Amino acid sequence: MAEVLVYVDHVDGAVRKPTLELLTLARRLGEPVAVALGAGAENTASALAEHGAVKVLTHDAPEYADYLVVPKVDALQAAYEQVSPAAVLVPSSAEGKEIAARLAVRIGSGIITDAVDLEAGDEGPVATQSAFAASFTTKSRVSKGTPVITVKPNSAAVEAAPAAGAVEALNVSFSDKATGTKVTGRTPRESTGRPELTEAAIVVSGGRGVNGAENFAIIEALADSLGAAVGASRAAVDAGWYPHTNQVGQTGKSVSPQLYIASGISGAIQHRAGMQTSKTIVAINKDSEAPIFDLVDYGVVGDLFDVVPQLTEEVKTRKG
Repeated sequence: MAEVLVYVDHVDGAVRKPTLELLTLARRLGEPVAVALGAGAENTASALAEHGAVKVLTHDAPEYADYLVVPKVDALQAAYEQVSPAAVLVPSSAEGKEIAARLAVRIGSGIITDAVDLEAGDEGPVATQSAFAASFTTKSRVSKGTPVITVKPNSAAVEAAPAAGAVEALNVSFSDKATGTKVTGRTPRESTGRPELTEAAIVVSGGRGVNGAENFAIIEALADSLGAAVGASRAAVDAGWYPHTNQVGQTGKSVSPQLYIASGISGAIQHRAGMQTSKTIVAINKDSEAPIFDLVDYGVVGDLFDVVPQLTEEVKTRKG
């Protein structure tokens, strides 16, 4: 069976959920071979093997931490040349998409970004994508070279499928360009204790209807009761009510959770583009004509200041 390269997103050996989703999708196409780079790479093996990786190619070097993406591209290219895979899968983060694009250029292959599903086809993997601000769903395949595909988080359920997960050292020779852009400093992001917005299974977002930064505490309370991430519309972040890092939309972050709750958000196309692929969408808005209601699975016409606290209390009650 053909092998499929999977680029591993991990933090000091702790594998992040989007990579486990990629392994689930990779098994539809062939045998997953994981590529783990940087500090703690070898510690990823058990989690990767549990989710289907037949091999884990590892390599650590200071270049991965000290410089931007080129060293990782060099390593992924080395893995590609060693394995000759049927496809290369990469998580659809900002860094992941840059790595994938650079690799595709180097190996002369086509690239598909932000896929939301993958299936095997007679002429290679077929990717499902959302196009034109998620107004249409398309199926695409690469017609030249080895497909390089980035996949959005929450596109597949994580499924365990124990495999050998044999660890092998990857031989990497860094190119002259690998040290072209040096990282001169890092500032740790302050933890909120909530899941990462783009990876969360549940997202609760607030918009213009929240009417002030101080009122986002209502949104946060509902999110915390559900173990969810907090999002915001562009109107809310432009008004300074919530950080821009939490903006959901075409000029913010794209999310695709199992459950998306929009509170006080009208549903402009800019916002819809960032959350339209969510599996179940719930909207709370006092304007029954708000465009968001054209999109939802469940809609509540009411004042969010009445509805959201009641919903939060009901969630807490049912959780016991």
